[in-house]
Amino acid sequence: MAIAEETALGEPAPAPVPSIFGIPQTPAVRTALMGLGAALVIGIMVAVWLWGQQPDYKVLFSNFNDRDGGAIVAQLQTMNVPYKYSESGNAILVPANQVHDARLKLAAQGLPKGGNVGFELMENQKLGISQFLEQVNFQRALEGELARSIESVSSVQSARVHLAIPKASVFIRDQQKPTASVLLNLYPGRIMDQQQVSAIVHLVASSVPELTTKNVTIVDQNGNLLSDPNKQNGPNILDPSQLKYIQDIQQNIIKRVESIIAPIVGPTNVHAEATADVDFSRSEQAAESYRPNSPPEPQAIRSQQSSESFNKNQNPSGIPGALSNQPPVPAIAPIVASGAANSTTASNTALVQKDSTVNYEVDKTIRYTQQPMGGIKRLTVGVVINYKRDVDKNGKVNNIPLTEQEKAQITDLVKEAMGYNKDRGDTVNVVNSPFASPEKDSIVELPFWKQAWFWDLMKEVGKYLLVALVLGYLFFAYLKPLLYKLSGQEERDRLKAEAEAAAEEKARLEQEEAEAEAARLENGGDEEEGAIVSLTRDAEGNIVKHGSPYENDLQMAIDLAKNDPKIVANVIKKWVSNE
Repeated sequence: MAIAEETALGEPAPAPVPSIFGIPQTPAVRTALMGLGAALVIGIMVAVWLWGQQPDYKVLFSNFNDRDGGAIVAQLQTMNVPYKYSESGNAILVPANQVHDARLKLAAQGLPKGGNVGFELMENQKLGISQFLEQVNFQRALEGELARSIESVSSVQSARVHLAIPKASVFIRDQQKPTASVLLNLYPGRIMDQQQVSAIVHLVASSVPELTTKNVTIVDQNGNLLSDPNKQNGPNILDPSQLKYIQDIQQNIIKRVESIIAPIVGPTNVHAEATADVDFSRSEQAAESYRPNSPPEPQAIRSQQSSESFNKNQNPSGIPGALSNQPPVPAIAPIVASGAANSTTASNTALVQKDSTVNYEVDKTIRYTQQPMGGIKRLTVGVVINYKRDVDKNGKVNNIPLTEQEKAQITDLVKEAMGYNKDRGDTVNVVNSPFASPEKDSIVELPFWKQAWFWDLMKEVGKYLLVALVLGYLFFAYLKPLLYKLSGQEERDRLKAEAEAAAEEKARLEQEEAEAEAARLENGGDEEEGAIVSLTRDAEGNIVKHGSPYENDLQMAIDLAKNDPKIVANVIKKWVSNE
């Protein structure tokens, strides 16, 4: 309650009317300002609440071209899905709870298309289009479909295909083969091995008629030529498939050796390594061998020819030589009586000649040998086995080496498992030695307040806590007092407090008056009338009387009626209503 200053005559000065920025603070102005302040506080609270409820945005699509970006944004607007762009501008962000739903709906619309136009280009053919444009559209569609197929490879981010298809000619001499060039944009940190490059080459060559693999060129985004025919077919280039074949052989041998030894010594007490020397050369050999067919070897007659001649002339005849100089053949005629018979025999002596020719088959062997590539030239296997663990009666663990017999048995098992071949030069080395105990990694477990999940949780909790504190402060510090004033409850409470104060003041005045009257009667009523009474107020606003009690009370009532007439009116009203 404001206390007016006293003038020189003892009357209080009128209280000045407060103002804000030069505008008198009338009740209407105060009501308007309080309403404006309440609206401002409510707006701030709504903004803080919306900020606290703002969803977390995640990437929907990134690294798209302008055409696909425009189509995606238009479709998101149609679906009423909020979106925004990343700081770099190469990604579209949507609320985290709508990412998968939006992707599926956009995929149903064929988005993103990746910038490549496929055979859907042929669906919008115009009537009356020329044959040249039809061929161009077909080639564009084929290039787009090939690019989409190549982008399915895990290492390829995007691809472009250019086909050079010559015009068909009826002359065989003028026919040309088509060619193709492929530009690959690989993901950062990834490379294409030769097998993948060869697969893409064959994919493109198989998709275009009469296109050979030699006419397909593949280049990456750095300008490196990946499909070099000289590099692929060079004699000094080791095929990656050959290295993989060697590794598969070695791993297979290791697996077989460890699987057969592990049940004996334990799975953690045996380690094996194998080295395979593989021959990838391919050779063919043709051999033709002859051997003698003299006895006692069986003989095969190829052809046989014999001839016989009979000559009755006694005179020597024939071709001079060894046959004519030989003695005559014994007579084959029957022997008759002597005398005339002798002359007859002599006169009838004849020459008989026989010729015989036999041709034998020649013993010949022809052998063709083809050595396949990938044959094993030599195997080398090394096996190390840990000592046996033995627990004595006292519970002490002792490491005991293998005996020579056990070591020999294990060596035989290793040879059987690896396919040991002495003629091939295979070697096996089995070593029995104690294994070094692995050092225990001292894993320092971070306290929970240093782990990432804890700070993520604290950020989320702190976000909601900050929103709650700001909203609570704005409500209790600003909004509630403003609403309290706008509702008129403050004025009612003030009047009620003033009425209670007036009632207390009346009771106090009555008590003081009674005390003063009693004191005057005790003094014999000789107190001078018109005594000077001064009334002042202390720092707490209480009236301090100087003089007789009656005069002090009377002066206080007069001052109270002048300064606060409302209180006096309320007191009189209560007196009238006997409250």
